Amino acid sequence: MRHRIAVVGSGPAGLTFARVLHRHDYPVTVLERDPAPDARPPGGALDLHEGLGQRALDKAGLLAEFQALSRPEGQAMRILDADGTVLRDWRPRPDDRANPEIDRGQLRDLLLGPLDVRWGRGVTQVVPGTRDGVLVHFADGRQETFDLVVGADGAWSRIRPAVSSATPHYTGVTSVETSLDDVDTRHPDLARLIGDGSVAVYGVNRALVAQRNSGGHVKAYAQFRAPLGWHTNLDLADVEAVRSSLLALFDGWSAPVLGLLRHGTAFVHRPLYVLPVSHTWTHVPGVTLLGDAAHLMPPLGAGANLAMLEGAELAESIATGPGDLDEAVRGFEEQMWARAGRWAKITTAGLERLVSPDPAEALALFDEVQPS
Repeated sequence: MRHRIAVVGSGPAGLTFARVLHRHDYPVTVLERDPAPDARPPGGALDLHEGLGQRALDKAGLLAEFQALSRPEGQAMRILDADGTVLRDWRPRPDDRANPEIDRGQLRDLLLGPLDVRWGRGVTQVVPGTRDGVLVHFADGRQETFDLVVGADGAWSRIRPAVSSATPHYTGVTSVETSLDDVDTRHPDLARLIGDGSVAVYGVNRALVAQRNSGGHVKAYAQFRAPLGWHTNLDLADVEAVRSSLLALFDGWSAPVLGLLRHGTAFVHRPLYVLPVSHTWTHVPGVTLLGDAAHLMPPLGAGANLAMLEGAELAESIATGPGDLDEAVRGFEEQMWARAGRWAKITTAGLERLVSPDPAEALALFDEVQPS
């Protein structure tokens, strides 16, 4: 008999895991608390790396479809000074597919494909080691047992407490996200400022970053160092109050750059949290973690890529291994911990340099990662 396997969360990690198992004709149950795929805005675009996210899609048999949807030109990156001076303007070659961009919604739909997701099935707790397997408690009071429950349910995972007492901690950096629609028609100057990919502007302990998505949609992020309660006297639901607060924070920056904030349609507060850099746990039979649930790190392009590859690798280990489910999971965890630990160190150091007292650190980091 095939093992009863459930994955909690329908983000890139959970869906990649399920899709690779599906490719091997291996049954899997996907549990998602959201009532529908489009219940929440999907977030900004992702750049999928050749050796990570793209490798995962290849294991799922979806690489060609991804290449048809992705935007290689979205790899372009422009760095400006706070006065608007262009410091770097990097553009990929026409055949460069190292890190092409794709909208999160497009990636979600690509991975969903034929998968049967149980929408609106929020998980509140899992209890390993019961007579019938791992007991899953649902928000509606129901219960179900599985041989393996994979937690791919993000930063505030409900599955993590079954294997680890670790909880995310605040990095000291806050991000406030806003969006602009139909930017090429409505804000052509901003469209030119952003270019085909992303633009980043760095100042003392703060940054403004804008990223082009498909269809003329742009996501912009104001990032700054502040106490977690910096907004205590600010109503985050008051768009104009948040806008005024951010414009004051970035006072003195060039008018074209501040246009990203002036024309934003709404603001979402996203303080940046992380798990300990080398987060591991004592193996618990029947439960494991993927992605942010396992190794939440600063959002510098690695998280989703790692999560997808982990999902693909765990699925392959289960579907093509010798049949010992626990042995497959143990081997996967050892491999995941080593790789994720390396990336967590890289991204933690990167965040320190990108939002720092010395803006030259951000430029130096860009030159190290993407030499001119």
